[in-house]
Amino acid sequence: MSQPRDSGQTAAPASGGDTTRERILTAAMEEFARHGIAGARVDRIAKLARTSKERVYAYFRGKDALYADIAAREYVVIAEATQLDPSDLPGYAGRLFDYFVARPDHHRLITWGRLELPDTTAAADDPTQAAIARKISQLRQAQQAGQLDPAWDPADVLALVNQIATTWAAQPEISKAAAAHAVDPTTTARRAAVVTAVEQLFPRAR
Repeated sequence: MSQPRDSGQTAAPASGGDTTRERILTAAMEEFARHGIAGARVDRIAKLARTSKERVYAYFRGKDALYADIAAREYVVIAEATQLDPSDLPGYAGRLFDYFVARPDHHRLITWGRLELPDTTAAADDPTQAAIARKISQLRQAQQAGQLDPAWDPADVLALVNQIATTWAAQPEISKAAAAHAVDPTTTARRAAVVTAVEQLFPRAR
């Protein structure tokens, strides 16, 4: 019997070790990135994880809870891999670009959540919102230190830099066209354009 979608918290495992849970998370990440949340199938996740549907539901109350766990982990990994430096936003944009060029499936995973769960109320301890708040605070401190133009709202700065950095990951059809029609079709040229655009808006601190 199929289980209802549930955005509740992760269930405590009934039995088994962390290895099974990690296999489920790995399989679910692939499934969600490929099919989205609504299109994902728990039976496919279980098969890829070499376990049963019942075991999946022993660890997670439903697809939404499983997706939420994966997305929260992914945001932490991204933050650690890209490291916001408010005095060098072009460098930060370049790191974000590199991350998603190497992992387009990770960008799809995040995008599915934005499309399918737009009205989900974040928990008070939501790590994604906490990470965003920390970055905004870092940007505000950089403004106070004279490293960043104070005329910008730091929330706008973060949104614009993230959007520019993920321009190509978010528009694979233009990436495909650029490979055929751009003056310089290389990924290096696309990265340089991202870094230059951010540099024009938010120059590195001197």
